[in-house]
Amino acid sequence: MLTHMRPKAGTDSIPLTPVTKDGLEGWLADQPAAVRAWVAGIGFKAESGKTALLPGDGGNLARVLVGVDADADLWAYAALPASLPAGAYRIDAGLDAGTATKAALGWALGCYAFTRYKAKNDRSFATLVWPEGADRDAVERTATATYLVRDLINTPASDMGPAELAAAAEALGAEFKAKVKVTVGEDLLKKNYPAVHAVGRASTREPRLIDLTWGDKGAPRVTLVGKGVCFDTGGLDLKPSSGMLLMKKDMGGAAHVLGVARMIMMAGLPVRLRVLIPAVENSVSGDAFRPLDVLATRKGLSVEVGNTDAEGRLILCDALAEAVTDKPDVIIDFATLTGAARVALGTELPALFCNDEALAGGLLASAETQGDPMWRLPLHQPYAKMLESKVADLNNVGSGPFAGAILAALFLERFVDKSIPWAHLDVMAWNPSSKPGRPEGGEALGMRAVFAYLEGRYANKS
Repeated sequence: MLTHMRPKAGTDSIPLTPVTKDGLEGWLADQPAAVRAWVAGIGFKAESGKTALLPGDGGNLARVLVGVDADADLWAYAALPASLPAGAYRIDAGLDAGTATKAALGWALGCYAFTRYKAKNDRSFATLVWPEGADRDAVERTATATYLVRDLINTPASDMGPAELAAAAEALGAEFKAKVKVTVGEDLLKKNYPAVHAVGRASTREPRLIDLTWGDKGAPRVTLVGKGVCFDTGGLDLKPSSGMLLMKKDMGGAAHVLGVARMIMMAGLPVRLRVLIPAVENSVSGDAFRPLDVLATRKGLSVEVGNTDAEGRLILCDALAEAVTDKPDVIIDFATLTGAARVALGTELPALFCNDEALAGGLLASAETQGDPMWRLPLHQPYAKMLESKVADLNNVGSGPFAGAILAALFLERFVDKSIPWAHLDVMAWNPSSKPGRPEGGEALGMRAVFAYLEGRYANKS
């Protein structure tokens, strides 16, 4: 339940009036001279997200003007919960359902704060009366899923290892009566997940494979796979301190698929959902896997380790090999996989790789409508030659310094049946700096777009 949303206006709620740059002059024309003078005096131009606090006769806050874009930007209201004086606010303009939903969601996302380790929580937020016409269910599931993703990523690795990540999946499963099976430690070898075991065996915190299932067994099958590297030292190919600093976020792919799963289960989509998360800590010890080791994989392909810091694809390959076994309609994976994707696209734009044109088109269309962008990069097959190994079926890294994100995706593609539509999202999962509704720290990128695609494909269908 969102605590900073209020069901009814009440006499104490303060009107919040959205105005565009083009509409400001018309709105002012209907106001008293004192209001026109005040707005002119403070220099309010109705720029998106900017506010003007209008005083009443007794010096109390009578109204707030907020600048909005004509295209109803999701983030126009996101700065308001933290910037406005405490109290309850109501939007006093007639909004269509889509705009009302965006306004409520922007407000809800602006109320997020990670305070787990604060001795005193001094963050306070203003409250919004639910805008008339807003899809409250959609806002609730999107905001709570985003909070979940952010909380999981923001939690330091000392409190978010493989066991704790599994516990988070189990808690989510219990909430929605999903089945969660966890394979731990040496049992990974017995159950044929050798690459997951190899990457995680050096840590004192045992690796595991998390397997959540939910929904009618006869429904269309949707499988999500998330990279769960709870901390990445780089292994024996050790990262420098600067590269290791944010590696608590290397389980961001796992957080994303749990977020999408929450949205699917809250919406009650008629699908057979499966979530697979290989959860490990890539550590350094006498038992760490080594450069040029040859690892077995669940699919039976052997992989030469060109670099122990390319571990995410090694654990994902076992999970993807399992994902194909029940022939799902679609497989979508999320992973904080390559720095190359960030060099190409920056921190806000996930890289999409896809083996199916219809799936890629649907995801990109949803990304556009949801304001949750992603950019497609090619599975350029001639580059696959760079993954060849002289001693194994393939190498986990390329033979040159270029096309790192594409090579990682081509590696994963080897473990997915060509007949199954598959999408791979290489995400940052982190805001390097704060923006309204998007504080510095863990972030869900592409999650809303993926859910919207799945909802459009499966909602109200059997």
